[in-house]
Amino acid sequence: MAENRRDTPDLRQTLSGRDRRRRGAARFAPVEKPKNMRKTLSRLWTYFAAEKKTLIFVFILIIADTLVTLIAPYVVGLAVNQIGLRNHSANFTMLFIILLVLGLSYLLDGLLTFFQGWIMASAGQNIVIILRNGLFHKLQKLPIAFFDRNHNGEIMSRLTNDIENVDVTISQSTVQLMNDVITIAGSFILMVWISPVLTLASLISVPLVFLLTRTIASRTSRLFVGQQKELGKLNGHIEESISGLSIVKAFSHEKEETQKFTEINRRLTDVGMKAQVWSGFLMPMMNVINNLSFTAVAFVGGLLAVKGMITVGMIASFLTYSRQFSRPLNDIASIFNTLQSAVAGAERVFDILDEKEEKPDRENARKIENFKGDIVFDDVSFHYEQDHPILKQVDFHVFPGEMIALVGPTGAGKTTIINLLTRFYDVSDGAVRIDGVDIRDYRRSEFRRLFGIVLQDTYLFRGSILANLRYGKPDATYEEVRRAARTANADSFIMKMEKGYETVLQENGEELSEGQKQLLTVARAILTDPAILVMDEATSHVDTQTERRIRTAMSRLMRGRTSFIIAHRLSTIRNADKILVVDNGQIVEQGTHQELLRKRGLYHALYTDQFPFAAELSERQPKTDF
Repeated sequence: MAENRRDTPDLRQTLSGRDRRRRGAARFAPVEKPKNMRKTLSRLWTYFAAEKKTLIFVFILIIADTLVTLIAPYVVGLAVNQIGLRNHSANFTMLFIILLVLGLSYLLDGLLTFFQGWIMASAGQNIVIILRNGLFHKLQKLPIAFFDRNHNGEIMSRLTNDIENVDVTISQSTVQLMNDVITIAGSFILMVWISPVLTLASLISVPLVFLLTRTIASRTSRLFVGQQKELGKLNGHIEESISGLSIVKAFSHEKEETQKFTEINRRLTDVGMKAQVWSGFLMPMMNVINNLSFTAVAFVGGLLAVKGMITVGMIASFLTYSRQFSRPLNDIASIFNTLQSAVAGAERVFDILDEKEEKPDRENARKIENFKGDIVFDDVSFHYEQDHPILKQVDFHVFPGEMIALVGPTGAGKTTIINLLTRFYDVSDGAVRIDGVDIRDYRRSEFRRLFGIVLQDTYLFRGSILANLRYGKPDATYEEVRRAARTANADSFIMKMEKGYETVLQENGEELSEGQKQLLTVARAILTDPAILVMDEATSHVDTQTERRIRTAMSRLMRGRTSFIIAHRLSTIRNADKILVVDNGQIVEQGTHQELLRKRGLYHALYTDQFPFAAELSERQPKTDF
């Protein structure tokens, strides 16, 4: 950390050429600027306030360290003055004392720098822990609508990358910025104190630095923006090629894809090389300007020394102070860019923290007692946006224990009905009642425990099969889990695994087939013993044999329960007690399979599309098991 704060020739290791190029590139790289920096910094300070005492202590250490750093060059000048240039003599006693003080100051500087980094890193981590915990807890309280509007990758980026940027800024850039500012101010004051004339001579570099920075920035900013665009195209092409690799190979397009990649990569290389070359000009040219300033100081200092207006030792001290003055100026711009990126990241984190949470339970919310399962949708309408209704005046009645199927074209509103039933969303108009009570009057946490949900897209957590099946009922015994797995026809393939129920699954059970994953989700639902069962295309991704096993398991699970099935395979819902045909946000037909076929409406058309020669025969067939 020390080498990143101040780069004086005698107190800090000189930057390597690679580090200098990196800093030059970072200075002109495109930076995402915050919308309201002052407001976000003010809000961040509320988190800093928890570490206020620590920050004050760090600030004291920074001042002490800077004072040591500023005293050292002056001590060097005193040491030089102990050597008599004219009489070729030296005060070795005083020289030894001065060098001892100088060595101790270097040691003290190192210790102060170490403790600054250590304490600030600890404070930064404490602040970041609060931010990260607050953000994750907030995500648990947000409504499903938020996750529908935002991509998972974007949310994860805020939880990881953005907070990490804040951490780096707190633990490193903030300390470095404070050090640089104090060093610049202190060095300038001491330069003026030693010699105002030499100070004017050294300031010749300031306008040159400004002109150089402005010239290079005008070119590199455009180049870095172009580099980011080409990099985005390259990443997109790589992702697309890998995701669709089977299609690429099927059509023998490997050569074409390679040519596209080569072309994008060539453009990226060209613009990247130009950006790096131009940004790489900065530090060498800065060294040239600094050397010119040194030359001016040496020339003027020599004239003053000849006239006896300044000692050689003070010239040596002044040269060191001028370097301490100019080096931080070069770093502050890149630090400020880092600070802007971190504040922009914090702004994105605060955007989530400011999102509206799920509406709290109503006052005197009711417990669920003597549940029967009588469900009524009473003139229900729903919209995400006021002028774009999704459901319009939906009415239907489900009696306890009935199996209800929802069918219709894609986007008709089937899943929205389920989302309202499970209260992932609240209705815009009308009401959903269970056992005569508006579901908004129930406690949400208790209400959602009524449901067992098996979705089209399965999800299993990283961990053992046993832990995954117990997810909805953590206190279930091993025998209860096995019983649920047998009911779901999953026990046989689980026991064939090397560790059985203790087999550890990777994220989302990547090592399992789609059918096996679906059977595990069915077993998970069976174990919770839900009062209402919801299945959303639970068999759409599996083969015929696995579908039969899942249907058998679901048939066992649905006995005596109120059940809702969303299905596009109409053969799976012919025995439903009631089929609701949804189109354009409305229930356009409802009845049994045979009744709807006889109506020859939308359901008849959908069924005929799937089974062109079976519609009339099916009208006369009795119902079959699910």
